[in-house]
Amino acid sequence: MSDQRYTIRDKRGNLIPVEFRRDKRLTKTSRWEHLPDGTLLLRVPYRFPRHRVSSLLEQIASQLDKTRSSHTRRTDTDLQQRAQVINRKHFNGQIQWNAIRWVTNMQSRLGSCTRGGATDGQIRISDKIKRWPDWVIDYVIAHELMHRKHPNHSDA
Repeated sequence: MSDQRYTIRDKRGNLIPVEFRRDKRLTKTSRWEHLPDGTLLLRVPYRFPRHRVSSLLEQIASQLDKTRSSHTRRTDTDLQQRAQVINRKHFNGQIQWNAIRWVTNMQSRLGSCTRGGATDGQIRISDKIKRWPDWVIDYVIAHELMHRKHPNHSDA
């Protein structure tokens, strides 16, 4: 349930609806995320003082502008190019795959890679990480590329 609704304006002048929720599980830090409808969900500690809400919203508005510029809309083509760069840089171009793409149906995994069968060489990356930092996406891609050589998480 929403505690209160606000609106913030980004540097481009766009109005962004904010749903403000108090969360008893949070004790010191606040969390925010984009909801599918474009609303920004802001969760704060239960005892967060009301007089600090406006300054927190200002901080988030400035962070939105920074993250938006570095996390533009990512496509399957972008993913393919990132995988090629990572393959050359970390695997000397030795890893082969058929396709790498964003998928929307992963509930708990960040990525998966198939070996054998009709879908051999298919790498799928969860679209939930599209807005995550580049280094995290690169790590997930590298991890899935490594599964092309080593199909499990053993020490070997």
